[in-house]
Amino acid sequence: MKAAISALIVVVLAGTAYAQFGGRQGGFGGGFGGRRGGGGSGAPILPNMPYDGRFVFVRLRYTPPIPFQTQRVMWSHDYPEGEVHFTKILNDLTYINAHTEQSNIYALDDVDLFKYPVAYLCEPGQWSLTDHEASTFREYLQKGGFLIIDDFRYQHWENFDYQIHRILPDARIVDLDGNSPVFHDAFFQIKDLDNIPNYYDQGHPIFRGIYEDNDPSKRLMVMINYNTDISEYWEWSGTGLKPVDESNEAYKLGVNYVIYGMTH
Repeated sequence: MKAAISALIVVVLAGTAYAQFGGRQGGFGGGFGGRRGGGGSGAPILPNMPYDGRFVFVRLRYTPPIPFQTQRVMWSHDYPEGEVHFTKILNDLTYINAHTEQSNIYALDDVDLFKYPVAYLCEPGQWSLTDHEASTFREYLQKGGFLIIDDFRYQHWENFDYQIHRILPDARIVDLDGNSPVFHDAFFQIKDLDNIPNYYDQGHPIFRGIYEDNDPSKRLMVMINYNTDISEYWEWSGTGLKPVDESNEAYKLGVNYVIYGMTH
């Protein structure tokens, strides 16, 4: 019954979001704002909302600010449809009462980031850090912050591994399975990770993590979606490009991540 309800929710809410924003125009270059160089939605990057105590989806940037989303700037991939659709689902399933109109975007050394316990970063294959960003974000994680890494694949691992160890030099990255608390002690019971579909990469998604003090009995600090792109499902749900049951799995993962990050 719960699975059936969640499937219905994805159909209704994602379809509503799709209609609200006018649908996609012209395939992968259309959407919120049409093309503005480099493909993607070309949507304007909105100013951050002031902190009011409510949950806000936080996206991390690792270049200077940009005025519009573009596929050429990797951290902006799937903005803003991905998080707008996801927070609508999150609100319908939980009592988090997240802002759904937009996300906030912060550099890794922005002091305002410490007001938000969950942060999302995508495409770390070209991620680079300053020493100040590395030390500040280390403090963010050690104070209780939870990082979700998404949207990268095999050839990107070397750079990601180098950058994350600049933040957490002693970190041990471990493979996660269905017994990991983030998959069953948060919201949904996600028992079989082999059933999680991949949006466009070859092979199966790989889920990895970094625990506090490298101790699996402590909290997970970093959640790594490797060789997959969970937010691609969020972005394109409601368009009919992927089966609803596949989009459901991506939404379930996102909901679990946020609930876990908020409660651990």
